[in-house]
Amino acid sequence: MLPLMDWRPRALLQSLHLDWLQQAGVEVAVLRLDQIDPLISGNKWFKLTEHLTAARAAGAQGLISLGGAHSNHLHALAAAGKRFGFATVGLMRGYAQQTPTTQDLERYGMQLHWLGFAGYRARHAPGFWEPWQAQYPALYPVPEGGGGLPGALGCMTLVHQVQEQLATLGWADYDAWWLAAGTGTTLAGLVLAEAGQRPVYGALAVPDDHGVAPQVEAILQAAGHAGRHFELIDASRGGFAKVDEALLAFIQTSEAASGLPLEPLYTGKALMALKQAIEAGRIGRGQRVIFVHTGGLQGRRGVTFAS
Repeated sequence: MLPLMDWRPRALLQSLHLDWLQQAGVEVAVLRLDQIDPLISGNKWFKLTEHLTAARAAGAQGLISLGGAHSNHLHALAAAGKRFGFATVGLMRGYAQQTPTTQDLERYGMQLHWLGFAGYRARHAPGFWEPWQAQYPALYPVPEGGGGLPGALGCMTLVHQVQEQLATLGWADYDAWWLAAGTGTTLAGLVLAEAGQRPVYGALAVPDDHGVAPQVEAILQAAGHAGRHFELIDASRGGFAKVDEALLAFIQTSEAASGLPLEPLYTGKALMALKQAIEAGRIGRGQRVIFVHTGGLQGRRGVTFAS
């Protein structure tokens, strides 16, 4: 059985100082989920909390989930399994390959099964989980990315953590949230916690055709939430894990100016999209924005920055 413990970490809120923010008259504070743990990093820990609680209540001995060769979700799950002593299995997109992430997964003791691309696309089909639950009856199934309503419920606490720290910035309030979106689960949790008080902007790390909007809407509907209260912006730059020289240059410049570490799959794209939104007038002068650093800095490995 999974260990009994408090799975809910806390994150620091700090001001972000960049010339283009100052020139636009926009204030941004970063919720540093990247700092909560060196391995079980970012929003992935928060998305896992309710799944872990449910797994323990079910008497499970571990967890089985899905992801790709660069999955931050599987990386966090495997690291949690190694640290806290429970079994983990990863159902992988595509065919066997070695990446820094998959090497970590194996080193942390996660059992990997490569499904191919057609097999992975079938993950939403009825009956997909049946053979895997027959093979691993003691493991609790977790959706891709830690998604679904349980994942969103685990992220609701982020709103309270921000509101508790506003006074440290000299802020009485804030106007909006901005974060990278992969499955949309963290975004859905923020929408639920805000209950229509403030908009939540999701900078898509995947193209529109990945169905993030329907996933978010399904979570909100399952929670009985009325109204949309969120907006998705395509920040994928052509596809998930697509990296170009302009993005890498932006990350280097931003890190040098602010000291905020970024990675090119999620947070770098999200901050670049925020800059473009401010330049386009979507975020106006005088507004205060909470930028969620969703972690995933392990995704920097294998990326070459210009010297």
